[in-house]
Amino acid sequence: MRGRLLLIAGMLAPSLALAAPKTAPDKTPPAAAAAATACKAPEPPPASARPVKPALPEKPACLDAKGGCPGWEAYSFNDAVKAYNLQAQAFRPIAEAYVQKLNAYVKASGEYAQCEINAMQN
Repeated sequence: MRGRLLLIAGMLAPSLALAAPKTAPDKTPPAAAAAATACKAPEPPPASARPVKPALPEKPACLDAKGGCPGWEAYSFNDAVKAYNLQAQAFRPIAEAYVQKLNAYVKASGEYAQCEINAMQN
């Protein structure tokens, strides 16, 4: 991932250098400049935190048959569908929270790439 970001940064750096206004050289001491250019690579959310979507209930074979299902099997499938719907409702906010973490990682990756570009230009 870092190699890809640096490759992108390398492609963007010449165009950014041309677009950047010329400024006076920075008079900060070298030690302070090195500390200021230390870029922190973002950490992706752990794959173990990825929520698992609930499994769909298995459809009984008699559902597609011409005569239909006996009452008990139809009721059992209906109960399984209701349970799945409850699990799906609980899954949604967990999945949305994970998506927010992924979006934050993408944003931090862009900021990291920009930091690396700035470090190379200084």
